[in-house]
Amino acid sequence: MDFNISDIYSYLPLVILACVILVSLVIEMYVKSAEKIIPWLTILSFLGVSYQSLLSVGDQGLYFNGMLATGGQVNLFYFIFNFGAAVVALITVDYLKKTGIYHGEFYILLQSAVLGMMMIASARDLVMVFIGLEQMSLTFYILAGFARKRPFSNEAALKYFLLGSFATGFIVYGLGLLYGATHTLNITELYAGFSFEKGNILGVIGLTLFFLGFAFKIAAVPFHMWVPDVYQGAPTAATALMSTVGKAAAFAALILVVSPAFAKERAIEMLTPLISFFAVLSMLYGSITAILQTDIKRMLAYSSIAHAGYMLIGLAAGNSEGIDGLIYYLAAYAFMNLGAFGIIAVIEDREEKNLAISDYSGLGTKYPVLAALLALFMFALSGIPPFAGFFGKYYVFVAAIKADLVWLA
Repeated sequence: MDFNISDIYSYLPLVILACVILVSLVIEMYVKSAEKIIPWLTILSFLGVSYQSLLSVGDQGLYFNGMLATGGQVNLFYFIFNFGAAVVALITVDYLKKTGIYHGEFYILLQSAVLGMMMIASARDLVMVFIGLEQMSLTFYILAGFARKRPFSNEAALKYFLLGSFATGFIVYGLGLLYGATHTLNITELYAGFSFEKGNILGVIGLTLFFLGFAFKIAAVPFHMWVPDVYQGAPTAATALMSTVGKAAAFAALILVVSPAFAKERAIEMLTPLISFFAVLSMLYGSITAILQTDIKRMLAYSSIAHAGYMLIGLAAGNSEGIDGLIYYLAAYAFMNLGAFGIIAVIEDREEKNLAISDYSGLGTKYPVLAALLALFMFALSGIPPFAGFFGKYYVFVAAIKADLVWLA
């Protein structure tokens, strides 16, 4: 394995964040004023990595024997993850203290989760994808139960962990079958000898299991059952992280592993119906069920399920327009949802309790600025023009039409 010190600049975002995690651990253990330092160190490091990711977006390359890629699409995901996490960290500065759940580990776990996401986006090896996924998932399980004195939070963490472990089993089994069918773990080489003909049923089953496992991670129906309870029970800041950049990381893995398969013969007629089935179910079920909710976090949970369905349209299209539209949708959705959860967290701080949707009646009189911002974010999430949510749907619909999936658009 060749190593060149000059190559570090290309994967500097990963190195920076790994170093910040180590520094944060030392500060938490030995510095008395750690609770004042770590939150702002975390925010500044995320913003710094976001900036560095944009600076090096054109430096595309493969490193460590083709296991790690940088530049282009990878760095765009770096930016989404880190900028989104910076917003989450900013939300938590006052939120954790006012809700009585401040612990310095929260920010270290947040940093670790983002590092796992970045590993997923830059991976060109199936094992590295799995390691990044597990690093992200394990931190999410802990963050979901971070409010240890709240029964709902403990229940959310346990449910998320048990069902998440089940989904991980699908992914691992799928990766094992893919390796057995192709004799490689390198994603670049994965489809070189891969065929969707009947003779390679092992590889087809492996790819299907991989997709089903990640269908859980993106909260697609019928693997959505964990979402409402976890989103409602977890601290709002943790919910914001899981529902936005966490979903983006799972889609990054699907784009990385599933989308190249469409270049193979018969792939479209096998993969498109499967992905389209999940897309339609998620859009319909998520949209209808969201209307029936009385808790705002549960409503946003079902909204997240519906948005996962719309995003899957971009993947089902199997063309470059679909992938570009999906990435735009992910970025827009992340910041729309972060804005909505940020406003909810501020209102919870001021009211000192979790609010039902009915409690938001008269919000414009009590908090006019917050009410106006929340309305804007909700309009954007609904896909009303001229907000970003509308253009996200527009781009994936155009990609579907170009792929002759007019019925899906």
